[in-house]
Amino acid sequence: MKLEDARVLLTGAAGGIGSAVAKRLARSGAKLLLTDSRQDALTRLAADAALRGTAVTAVAANVTTQQDRTALCVRAEAAGINVLINLAGINPFGMLVDQSSADIEKTLSINALAPMLLCHAMLPVLMRTESAHIVNVGSTFGSIGYPGFCAYSASKFAIHGFTEALRRELADTSIRVHYVAPRATRTRLATDRIRALNEELGVGMDFPDTVAHAVEGVLRHEKAETFLGMPERFFARLNGVLPGLVDRALKKQLPVIRRHAALVHAPPPRSDQDSAVSFQA
Repeated sequence: MKLEDARVLLTGAAGGIGSAVAKRLARSGAKLLLTDSRQDALTRLAADAALRGTAVTAVAANVTTQQDRTALCVRAEAAGINVLINLAGINPFGMLVDQSSADIEKTLSINALAPMLLCHAMLPVLMRTESAHIVNVGSTFGSIGYPGFCAYSASKFAIHGFTEALRRELADTSIRVHYVAPRATRTRLATDRIRALNEELGVGMDFPDTVAHAVEGVLRHEKAETFLGMPERFFARLNGVLPGLVDRALKKQLPVIRRHAALVHAPPPRSDQDSAVSFQA
């Protein structure tokens, strides 16, 4: 699509990747309706030099609530939104036995259920436009279940499957559905423990603009799916056909993963785009 014609609703906009996506799309001429749970962070983003002079509206909303999703849809319809980008997410790190049931429920609610329900609420709005796009941002861990990230992996597997099914369900409509799977990314969600684990395992990390470039690319070229990074793309495919090999490789990493997961927990991460440690054989 021509990004000059894009009118975008972007969730998780105040996060590291979200702000990078907003700035990149603004430079390409897109009009933006930005949302995040924190109005102060949204206000700072909207005032950023990279967004000055562009058509930007910032609205605080909690996408896990029906009331705020409904309000967003009203704003989206008034703005003629024709692109929905689901980016909001959290990334808790720890062995499942050490996590609370509330932690697990929150991860699935923010990462999986909220974007599904927002897509559901936005479909009537998008169907009234001549051409529309949905971009769901997942993770490498939407294809590889990784120790220490059980709930996170489950949420990203869910959004990957949802995106694939929705793309096929809407194949004969004017709505195109896309999936972007980042690998490890340098945002505030990549806590010190995650970065230390990445470093010990020799895992590389992307900058937020690398992911923003991929999001822009799927819209420009209308590509169905994009997986970032090597060897992550390779292992995502390998896990689909030979999961036993991946099982054995990850078993060797378990002592390192358990050691970092057992360290004193950092403060709970705020809602932001996810930044999961990527797979290393």
